[in-house]
This record gives sequence, structure tokens and C-alpha cells, in this order.
Amino acid sequence: MNRTQVFPLVLILLDLAAAVVYGIVDMDVRKVVYWVAAAVLTITVTI
Repeated sequence: MNRTQVFPLVLILLDLAAAVVYGIVDMDVRKVVYWVAAAVLTITVTI
């Protein structure tokens, strides 16, 4: 892993962490789907 891949990795992990928090705390499926989609989009763009 080089330096250009660190920021996207951190962003993906934060997106997934937000999805977990919204899923556990709020039980809000729409927000969970939003944050998982944000992580998938980041993965798609950075690969």
C-alpha cells in the first residue's frame, strides 16, 4: 500500500463505521444503505 491509497482506505472505513453506528443506534436502514453505498462508490472510484 502506498501513500495515495491511505486516504481512500480511511474514508472507506469511516463510511462503513458510520453505517454500523446508524444500524445499531438508530436502526435507520436508509442511512445504513447510504453509507454503505458511499463506501462502495469510494471503492469503485479508487480501484
